[in-house]
Amino acid sequence: MNIRDILIKRILILDGAMGTMIQGYNLEEDDFRGQRFKDHPKLLKGDNDLLCLTKPEIIKQIHEAYFDAGADIAETNTFNSTSIAQADYGLEDIVYELNIEAARIARKVADRFTANDPGKPRFVAGAIGPTNKTASLSPDVSDPGFRAITFDQLSEAYKEQARGLMDGGVNLLLVETVFDTLNAKAALFAIRELFKESGKELPVMVSGTITDASGRTLSGQTTEAFIISVSHIPLLSIGLNCALGASALRPYLKVMAQKSDFFVSTHPNAGLPNEFGEYDESPKDMANQIEEFLKDELVNIVGGCCGTTPEHIHAIAEVAKKYKPRKIGMQSTVGS
Repeated sequence: MNIRDILIKRILILDGAMGTMIQGYNLEEDDFRGQRFKDHPKLLKGDNDLLCLTKPEIIKQIHEAYFDAGADIAETNTFNSTSIAQADYGLEDIVYELNIEAARIARKVADRFTANDPGKPRFVAGAIGPTNKTASLSPDVSDPGFRAITFDQLSEAYKEQARGLMDGGVNLLLVETVFDTLNAKAALFAIRELFKESGKELPVMVSGTITDASGRTLSGQTTEAFIISVSHIPLLSIGLNCALGASALRPYLKVMAQKSDFFVSTHPNAGLPNEFGEYDESPKDMANQIEEFLKDELVNIVGGCCGTTPEHIHAIAEVAKKYKPRKIGMQSTVGS
């Protein structure tokens, strides 16, 4: 079934945090290395994407837990699976393999859940993170004009990642946690180039992140400016994730709903991190906050980011059943 047709009828549920779930397994350096990377010269603990090769059963279990909780869409475990991000671990050469295997793991789980319940098809979104470098800002305060990465370097890295995800069988591509819109534009350029080369197109989702109470991205854009900057691409959806909890995102989602011609998504954090870097917001509290913008028909896709678990996704999914999705073509009046 076409995902666009489903989105017109009901709110779809995106899964929750991959990193939060992985932390629960208390993995050590040897777990990340496995046999294949036991002699690798750099430390690998913390490279969660590598687990698709060294601990695939864990990633499979996490996808299963989120689908069991009510998720319609699983994100691949590839947030950092670009040559740029993997350079920190000296693993640039295995990026294509990371992406294709992550996609295959999620694809197998999604297909099994769909086969067991054909009336509720499960989808796989290839997660494309922002990388650890920014094209718009200088990392050197003494040299504002300096850039640690170029648009072409970003585009090349994103293209390699997207190719692996597509070859692994994802249904969608999700450019997420966008803090620098120029990075996202490099990803979108790469994706469009790949579509032309392959002769195959997939729906594309974009999700930005508001970095503080100013309501702007790290590179300084307002929500409306962000929408305008990426709307030259025929997106499936545009949305916001990470950074802030659900209640803090509401005014910016309202702008999305009013100004965007696309479906609108959100997957906020479970509140703000405490002094230990942990997220304390309960599934019930988070679902109650999300319910406020479900009532106003602001969104079409909703899930969770940092700190969320299958319990959070289950609570969100139960609440979402009660509400209608945002209507495309009603941008000027929705949420007013």
